[in-house]
Amino acid sequence: MENQIGLVIKVMLLSGVLSFLIKYAEPDILIPATATNALILVLSPSVIMAVLLGTRLIRGKT
Repeated sequence: MENQIGLVIKVMLLSGVLSFLIKYAEPDILIPATATNALILVLSPSVIMAVLLGTRLIRGKT
């Protein structure tokens, strides 16, 4: 039970930090609105998960 509470607190803390960065730091970052940048933004979560799960599969961990 203690481990689950710790995980929930970590996720909430990370979510809060990410929310703060999106709200206050994002306007200072100038990324041009191009088709390439849109594709990178849309496809990167899927590619990251595929790489992580692929390495886990290759190592044989379940």
